[in-house]
Amino acid sequence: MDLIVHHNISDLYRSLNLPLEQELDFTIHFLPDLHQKLPFKSPVFRADYFSFVFVKDGKGSYTIDDNTYPFESRTVYFTNPGHIKAFEIIQSRDAYIITLTETFLMENVHPEIFKEFPFLLAETVPPKTLDQEVYSEFELLYTQIFKEFRNPGKYQKKVLGNLFVVLLLKIKAYFWQDYNPIEEGDRNSQIVKSFKRLLEQQFNGLLNTGFEYTHTVQDYANELNLHPNYLNTVIKSKTGKSAHQWIAERLISGAKSLLKNTSLTVKEISIRFGYSEPNHFSRFFKNYSGQTPSTYRKNS
Repeated sequence: MDLIVHHNISDLYRSLNLPLEQELDFTIHFLPDLHQKLPFKSPVFRADYFSFVFVKDGKGSYTIDDNTYPFESRTVYFTNPGHIKAFEIIQSRDAYIITLTETFLMENVHPEIFKEFPFLLAETVPPKTLDQEVYSEFELLYTQIFKEFRNPGKYQKKVLGNLFVVLLLKIKAYFWQDYNPIEEGDRNSQIVKSFKRLLEQQFNGLLNTGFEYTHTVQDYANELNLHPNYLNTVIKSKTGKSAHQWIAERLISGAKSLLKNTSLTVKEISIRFGYSEPNHFSRFFKNYSGQTPSTYRKNS
């Protein structure tokens, strides 16, 4: 039984009994208004949006995958899509939360958001507790964002995007100037681990009768509850190869194994991999291996 709740920003609104007039891609809220009865402990969930939390006066903890971090007053932290999360609020006198989607970031903040701000892909994100002077710089920005959010207008998204990019620049300057996604990907990237584990599961099922191979980035993104663009960006930034390349290489490896170790025909193998036309599979195989499936089998 799956006890993990999957939701987007609109689902978050519904779970908090907040008014919802349209699908949302950016919100900011005063946390004491959302959670008036404390302590509050959230269910375990997996969100498809980013959350940025600014705690001027409060304390609690949040969990990402298998890491739990306590936070206190004058804390700044963020979480990103795809991870299993939970949080507990013990005190919340003055705190704000910004939630926003990858689409909003690309359209209103920066078209190459993850190239400009690679720390947004960080998965191990301890909270940062600041001195009063530095925290005040962030407070000035997020309270202005809150003001703009409450005053809709023709250029609201652009205004919010421009204010938010200043916030990201401040975060980058103070906390994440030297962040290297490749280093994290080698050590403790949960998304990379989950993606590779799923690849192995698919590969290990290749010899099973009736196995149906999943080989598009969208398929893997669906399994991992991520946007396919985000999955591809995370995998490329942390391994040096795109998700598509990883999938293709695993598919070729599996195909070679079947060609070498079974009597399945090329047509049967192509169907096993989801290709209705053997010619399409043969073309794909040759593009990656330099020879046709029949030639590879003959020379193996």
